[in-house]
Order: sequence, then structure tokens, then C-alpha cells
Amino acid sequence: MRGRDKLTEVVSGEPLLRRQAQTAMATGAHVCVTLPDYDHPRAETLAGLPVQLVGVPDAELGMSASLRRGVAMLPRGMKAVIVLPADMPEIETEDISLLIEGFRATPYPMLQQATAADGTPGHPVLFPANCFSAILQLTGDQGARDILTANAHRLRRIALADERALIDLDTPEAWDAWRGGPPQKLSVPAE
Repeated sequence: MRGRDKLTEVVSGEPLLRRQAQTAMATGAHVCVTLPDYDHPRAETLAGLPVQLVGVPDAELGMSASLRRGVAMLPRGMKAVIVLPADMPEIETEDISLLIEGFRATPYPMLQQATAADGTPGHPVLFPANCFSAILQLTGDQGARDILTANAHRLRRIALADERALIDLDTPEAWDAWRGGPPQKLSVPAE
């Protein structure tokens, strides 16, 4: 991002990280946000929200560090965790709710993975509690791909609208293109 923090980019009038936390909170679920440190500038964007903050001092080790620390700090008794990368500005509350409803609707714990409308796998992903020990052993920046592969026999994919499950913005150019969107039609009021 050449010095810009993608999670503080403004989306719908709010810093993206705050927007994502509020989107997740609207499901009624417990929300845990991992940050490089508790006094990181990103923490300011979450001020006043009832979310659990988890510091990840070894964040430079990759996404696995955030996943490990976040899962380790979850309150006891959690039946599942949803991994929602915060740089996905098109994910909505109803998308997260689809994963929760899918999990609750199955008689045994199944992983739930969002896909694009065409079936391309993406995020967010719900992992049942019986995957927590595997998450706690992750290393590197590959996230939990190996856990998805090992549990393919109990992975349910849920299509979200368009490409919501795929759109993550990692460069200024990607942000500019996303913000540009389709050309706007100008309406002229009738006289």
C-alpha cells in the first residue's frame, strides 16, 4: 500500500476495519479482532465497539500467527470461528449469517466456505471447534488452506453474490479501481 494502511481506508464513511467489525457484530456473534499490538493505530478505529482485541506481536510470521492467537484467546465454549479477512470490503452481514445458518443447520460440525457466485472458493470461512487444535498448529502465511484440504469431506461451500467472497484490496491501484466502480449515470430532473 506504499505507506497507507488498507484497513483504515474509508468505506461507507468508516475505516474499513471498523466497518468489518460492525458488519460481523450485526450477526449477534462474538467478534474477535487481531491486531499487531493493542496500541497499534488500528485499535483506535475500533474505539467504543464491544469487540475482543487480541494482540499479535509475531504478526510478521504471517496470517497463521493471527489465526493461532485469535483462536487461542476465544472464550471457552465457542462452537466455531469464522475467519473474515478485514480487507474484503464487499462482505455484508447477510453473507456471514449464511455461514452461521449453514453451520447450525447441519447435524454434525461441517466447515462452511463462502464462494463467488461462480463457485470459486473465497472468504469468509467457518471452522468448527474440532478444527481449533489444527489452527493452533498453523505456520507461515498460507492461512488455513491445509485444514480445508484435510476436511474436504465435510466442507460445505456457500455462494455469495457476484465476487464478494474474492474481492480483497491490497494495493492503492486496487482501491482506486474498486472505488471507481461502474460509470455512474447522471439523472437530469424533468422540468
